[in-house]
Amino acid sequence: MIAKWPDPTCNSHTLYERALKVMPGGVTRIQPWQSPFPDYAASAAGAYISDVDGARILDFTNCFSAMIHGHGHPEIVAAVGAQLARGSTGLNTPTESEILLAEHLCQRIPGIELIRFCNSGSEAVMHAIKAARAHTGRPTIAKIEGAYHGAYDYAEVSLDSTPENWGNEPSSTAYATGTPQSVLADVVALPFNRPQDAARILRTNAAKLAGVLLDVLPANVGCIPATREFLDVVISTARDIGALIILDEVVSLRLNYHGAQALFAVDPDLTVAAKIIGGGFPVGAVGGKAAVMAVFDHRHGKPLVPQGGTFTANPVTMTAGLAAMRLLTHEAHDHIDRLGERARTGISQIFARHGVAGQVTGMGSIFKIHMHTRPIVDHRSHYASQAERNRLDYFQMELLKRGFLISAKGYGFTSTPMTAADIDGFVSAVDEVVATLCQSSAA
Repeated sequence: MIAKWPDPTCNSHTLYERALKVMPGGVTRIQPWQSPFPDYAASAAGAYISDVDGARILDFTNCFSAMIHGHGHPEIVAAVGAQLARGSTGLNTPTESEILLAEHLCQRIPGIELIRFCNSGSEAVMHAIKAARAHTGRPTIAKIEGAYHGAYDYAEVSLDSTPENWGNEPSSTAYATGTPQSVLADVVALPFNRPQDAARILRTNAAKLAGVLLDVLPANVGCIPATREFLDVVISTARDIGALIILDEVVSLRLNYHGAQALFAVDPDLTVAAKIIGGGFPVGAVGGKAAVMAVFDHRHGKPLVPQGGTFTANPVTMTAGLAAMRLLTHEAHDHIDRLGERARTGISQIFARHGVAGQVTGMGSIFKIHMHTRPIVDHRSHYASQAERNRLDYFQMELLKRGFLISAKGYGFTSTPMTAADIDGFVSAVDEVVATLCQSSAA
């Protein structure tokens, strides 16, 4: 019998032992870490991953939402193969591929008149913040307490604030040890879905605010949508004080054919995109109003914001991204949204039937599982106790043993190759795992 993850004799454990000798902690990025050691993939096709021990796993992480068409979609593979034959990332001149993807995104996303590409969502957020500073002549940004916007140090502020440092209202707290106080001084934290408190904080800092960084469905703040009142008050206040609206659509772009900005009726000055626009390859983009995007224009000398990158707008990513976005039709959106609703409904019914403290949030093709039932309004009401985190760890691990991969934080994303039968199988596995939680609680 072949050993399976997480048996210490399985092939994944052997690989992890090798990795520990060459990488800190045995991994090169923290997001996919899996206790007690990662389950290593060997290949992937469609909605499924095959691990190095032969297990077939339904993939709800989808590279943290990037693989909206699953793995190895034949049309994307064919487009990339043809481009590789013509040239890859080694080209040091522009190609038509970047124009084609830019044209598609400018036509598709209402808040984007002009666009610049980069290599990740973190880079795109960084460039958007720099653009807001250059356009307004102000140094400070405001962001939602608990919201994740990538690895730029300014965007990380107050990402994981805790009860120990909360205070009466959000404060600027460091995420990485060694973050300079000067960084904290130029970031203002806002409470999510508390419009009047957010407006008061914005007005208090009006003279120095360059922009407000928003996510309409922040995953790390409970994966609940921004209320209409919150968006209206924050946006109108930002307009009044001369601060730009920077909408982070790195994940939320998948919520609608025209992006979450169309779904939530938000008219941003700058839009940040990544993940699904790269067709499975590293990508990022910042787009927005022509007057704001002019800070990147070099034609009259050094631009206000010089921006470049060795692999920026490489033709492989641009070609894959265009193929992926063309495949993401209105019908495709409807399909993944129905699957997302089927998963959320099924999981909710299981928690209720078993009488287990748990709930599921999200919308469209996104879901997030919580091991409590309290109402979630903001980062603080979403914040999980140690016991709740332990239960979620157990829940996620038991699902993976049964062949279903969600993220360690309980997120899942549906993809176009998934079927209703896939979702029903997943929900059945959730039912099994919740039953074991009931048994362990009874014991």
